[in-house]
Parts: sequence; C-alpha cells; structure tokens
Amino acid sequence: QALRFASRSSFRVGQGFFLARSSLRTRVGIHPMKKRSLDRCRFLSTGAAAAGGWTAAPQVLRARKGISANDKLNIGVVGSSGQGGYSIGQLKSITNIAALCDVDQNRLAPVAKQFPSARTYKDFRKLVEQKDLDAVVVATPDHTHAVASVAAMRADKHVYCEKPLCRTISEVRHVTELAQETNRVTQMGTQIHAGSNYRRVVELVRSGAIGEVSEVHVWVGSSTGGRKRYARFPTTVPKNLDWNLWLGPIPEQPYHPDWTHFHWRHWWHFGGGTLADIGCHYMDLPFWALDLSHAISAEAEGPPVDRDSAPIWLKVRYQFPDRVVSGRHWKALPLTWYHGRYPDHILTPEQHKRWGSGILFVGTKGQIISNYGSHVLLPEKDFKDFTPPRPFIQDSRGHHREWVNAIRTGGNTTCRFDYSGPLSETVLLGNVAFRAGQKLEWDYKSLNATNCPEADQFIQHHYRGEWDAWFRGKG
Repeated sequence: QALRFASRSSFRVGQGFFLARSSLRTRVGIHPMKKRSLDRCRFLSTGAAAAGGWTAAPQVLRARKGISANDKLNIGVVGSSGQGGYSIGQLKSITNIAALCDVDQNRLAPVAKQFPSARTYKDFRKLVEQKDLDAVVVATPDHTHAVASVAAMRADKHVYCEKPLCRTISEVRHVTELAQETNRVTQMGTQIHAGSNYRRVVELVRSGAIGEVSEVHVWVGSSTGGRKRYARFPTTVPKNLDWNLWLGPIPEQPYHPDWTHFHWRHWWHFGGGTLADIGCHYMDLPFWALDLSHAISAEAEGPPVDRDSAPIWLKVRYQFPDRVVSGRHWKALPLTWYHGRYPDHILTPEQHKRWGSGILFVGTKGQIISNYGSHVLLPEKDFKDFTPPRPFIQDSRGHHREWVNAIRTGGNTTCRFDYSGPLSETVLLGNVAFRAGQKLEWDYKSLNATNCPEADQFIQHHYRGEWDAWFRGKG
C-alpha cells in the first residue's frame, strides 16, 4: 500500500494556515501561535507558494551547529518497517540514517543490519536524546504519532510524521501548535503531494475551468474495520515485542497479535479505520484546490457503532463556510466522504467501474473527476477542445527531499503541520460524528461540538499514568 501511494504521489502548494487561538492552549500548556510574517492571501499569490515554499524567509532551524547546506542530515526513524521502511528507502541516499527505533526487535534487527553505524532503540524518548540527530521520522501506529512528534520537537528535532497527524483531534492541535512554537520544519506523510496530477487539478479548479465549485464527493473503494473484539487473549507477549511501549500513552489493553502491525488500523484504541487511514490522501486534493481549513459541521451514517472497531462502511457529510479562492468569494461548501459505499447517485455505472476511488468536483460550468494519477473534465464532449491553463505550480523535487531541503536551507514544506493539522482534524471529525451518533456543530477554535457535549470523549485524548503530564510539558 505504501508503494502504491508513493508511486502515484502528488505535490501540494505550501499554504500557511493561521490557526485561531484556542482554549486548548491552556490545557496543553503552550503559548499562542505567532502571527505569520506573510499574510495568507499574499503568500498564496507569490512565487514562493507556487514553488512549494522553498524560497520562504530563512529561519533558525538546524539542530546541529555548523551544518552546511551541502552536508547530509542525520535522521532518526521511529518505526523501522512498513511506512518507516519506505521513508528509509527514500532518505538513505540523501541523508545519514543515524538512529533506528522499534518496539519489535524482529522488525528492527534486519533494518539495523543495513545501517551498522546507526544506534538502535526501542523507546523513542531515548532516540530523541541522541545529540547528533537533526530530524526524526515518525512512522508508528496513529496512537503514538503525537507523543513521538512532541518528544522530537522538544528535543529540537525537525519532524516528518505519517498521516493522519495523530489519532485524536486534541493531539493534532497540540502537535500543530507546538510545531509553530518550536519553529521546526515539519512534513506530514501524504506522499501523493509529490506527483503531478493533483497539481494539474488544483490549477484547473483555481483558474475557474469548471466555475464555482458547489459540492465535492470523495470516495474510497477499500475498507478497514468491522471487527469484533476478541473473546480470548494470549496469556504471554512474544519476547521480541515490548507491549508496554507499543501501547505508549493510551490506556492499558491486553495483548493480541491482531492488534499489532498493520491490523491496528481496525481498532479505535490505535487508529481510526479507513477514514483515518486514507482520508488525508484523498481529501487533501479538495483542501488544497478549494483553500479549505476547518469544517463547521459533520454528520455521519454507518453501521451500528462498535465500542472497539471502526466501521466497515461510512458516509460523512462535512460543511465548510464561505471562503475566498484565488480572489473570488465562494459560497459554503458541502463535502461528502464515502468508504465501503459508492456515491452511485452521482456516478454512472461506467464511472463507478473506472473510478474505484476518487474525488468529484461539481462546478457551475462542469465537473472534474480525479484519483491519485489521472483526472477528466466532465462532460467530456463539452471539454474536447478545452485548453488547460499553463502550469503555474512548480514540480516537486520529491516529498521527502522537500523536507530535507527545507531543513538545510531554512525553507518550508508543502505539507507542514499548519496545513496538515486542519486537514487531519477534519478527517478525524468524521469519526467523532459517527461515534457520537448525531450531527455535530463544530467550533474548531475551542475544539468543541457545541450541540453535543458527549462528543468530547472522542475529541480529547486520554493518556495513562505519567504520560498526560509529560505530554503537556509538566512531567
């Protein structure tokens, strides 16, 4: 799956989302965000934005003193296989893999053999203390994204974190704001950014090829979840696995092999099913093209809610407020997500067959349907003589290279946390609406479903023992 994502990846223009002040800052113990030196509208209109932010004003960024723009960075990787292994493959020729961490020694050992000079760990809190590291890749299950990213940033390391940015909305906000406070170079692992197809679609939408977009539909053919909690659990944990570190900050859970490695995605304890797994990839395109940020409501339908397992199918209707896109005022926008179901009311049988997963923009002058690697203007007969706009979004040098280059030069990345944070929060809000069982009126500034206090249990993270105080910077 990682290779499939990467091979059809797409690039996204850097966009500086200035998050409004939130009451969460009081809870997490960090300072309000500093206002950006470039206001958002002016930034988006500059060549720096079109180039992915590579020419942004230099910042004081480097962890190691004396490193030049030509030196190889020292990288630590938390989670050595799966997406971590993919990131290692992308980074090993342009950086030094100087540290590796995994709670499963069977996963760590073969990778460590490839990098004999890299120090190895099973606790990421020890890895980030390694003085010569410049940056850290976080490629763990979702439930430890937040704590690993926070540990790295507090240790003055730059961070590349897989999607979604965190497991809960409150964690996402904490990580997003801490990245701003610590002035770290960040990148979320939505590798689809680095290809060409999404760029062309953004150019079409922003140039007005299909007029004002009045609705968006996003669907994914695959599905994760629908499991039932196991009735019996093994009495012992394999010696190669540190189960306590696997759990990290979340409440105690008994060990089961189907709660580890890829299968963790099925369960609320560790992930968020298909929406959390794939949503950031597909919803990234409308977020970018339509300059979206936070939804104002979310309503979900699916199978009966299970305490432990994410739903096998889900439909979520998000509502976004009025906004300005490329200098034009556009009305409020509904965006609908589907997995395990298809939007058959808007797709013909032929389209359904061709576009097993995709994004449909419905405009006043036509439609655009897209997936990771291709797109079509609809109705095709109406656009047969259409000349697309001259490309104005610069090609990416590669998703990981973008991050590395930004660290070296004091630049910025296209999926930095102030963009990918609101994207992740919106994705996760769909799961909250499903679990809460009603439409949520969403106040993103205070992280509050104003009409549903019961939703707060799914919005906020719940850490065990000393993890909570540590996460808030008080331990």
